[in-house]
Amino acid sequence: MPKILVIEDEAAIRRVLTKILSEENDTYQVEEAEDGLKGIEKIKNEDYDLILCDIKMPKMDGVEVLEATKKIKPEIPVVMISGHGDLETAVNTMRLGAFDYISKPPDLNRLLNTVRNALDKKQLVVENKILKKKVSKNYQMIGESEGINHIRTMVDKVATTDARVLITGPNGTGKELVAHQLHEKSDRSTFPLIEVNCAAIPSELIESELFGHVKGAFTSAVKDRAGKFEAANKGTIFLDEIGDMSLPAQAKVLRALQENLIQRVGADKDIKVDVRVIAATNKDLKVEIAEGRFREDLYHRLAVILIKVPALNDRRDDIPILLKHFAQKIAEEQGAVPKQFNDKAIKLLQEYDWTGNIRELRNVVERLIILGDTEISVQDVKLFASK
Repeated sequence: MPKILVIEDEAAIRRVLTKILSEENDTYQVEEAEDGLKGIEKIKNEDYDLILCDIKMPKMDGVEVLEATKKIKPEIPVVMISGHGDLETAVNTMRLGAFDYISKPPDLNRLLNTVRNALDKKQLVVENKILKKKVSKNYQMIGESEGINHIRTMVDKVATTDARVLITGPNGTGKELVAHQLHEKSDRSTFPLIEVNCAAIPSELIESELFGHVKGAFTSAVKDRAGKFEAANKGTIFLDEIGDMSLPAQAKVLRALQENLIQRVGADKDIKVDVRVIAATNKDLKVEIAEGRFREDLYHRLAVILIKVPALNDRRDDIPILLKHFAQKIAEEQGAVPKQFNDKAIKLLQEYDWTGNIRELRNVVERLIILGDTEISVQDVKLFASK
């Protein structure tokens, strides 16, 4: 049921607008506020699908109401109601984020069309938010342990901001899953997430990989080439294993973070980029800083939000859930018959020392699905899950 707020100091116009809207659609729930201050109070305490707001009002004018609404609940479309002398102001409110404006006295068809369009837009915004919360199944974090639930809470709080995030944790714990969730739940999700494994790129090539190069910058540079930062423009760049990045490359990344500017190798022209940076490492960067292998100023730029992914040995209660998840997923991938783990097999796997974390557990489950019996037993675990 769409909920509409009419903010208008003239009682006669309030009544007319309420009557028109109520008669147009009996599902519209229309509320009134006689001035901007009362309107803002209602907006703070209630959720509305649309606001119709007069421009000239005592106590707080419509422009101030619009600006305050965009700070409190930016997703609500606001349609401004303008008198003849307010037309220029009404046009300016569009620049401030108003959905549209309606002149007094309101033309019935124009008013109703605008209301329908604004409500449709609000519905799309709501649906988009729901979709963003439904992260791709390929990047789910499986488990109900305290550590995993804490990460989920952090992701939900941080994803819609542009805050930089540093994800730490041992190899194989799923740091890339956290990065994907941060991107997919963000307002940048319609733009690319570009992944760079800093440990897999030779130190002499990392700068070219990140920032691109111009023709002739080095022997094999036969043409201009854009780097990963340019590819990630408007989106997110995920710098995995950033603790392995060379110091010269670190200096350039620092500049990109400070100034939103990059420079291709061999060029003297700056390129402006709009990129959110998420980084991950399995190293203790404070130790790396103390030993001169990592820049302290870069660390502080990256670690605005710090998310620590726990080792599997620290979340053994999640192992039964993970076994079930991987068994089903692998059976689907392999076209194999789904297999169950009996209680004793689960208990034995919970007692293992998982030095390779989630990655190692998945490999073991795949081996057991392929080689084990229909019901995975302790005997199967001892035969096929040995290290």
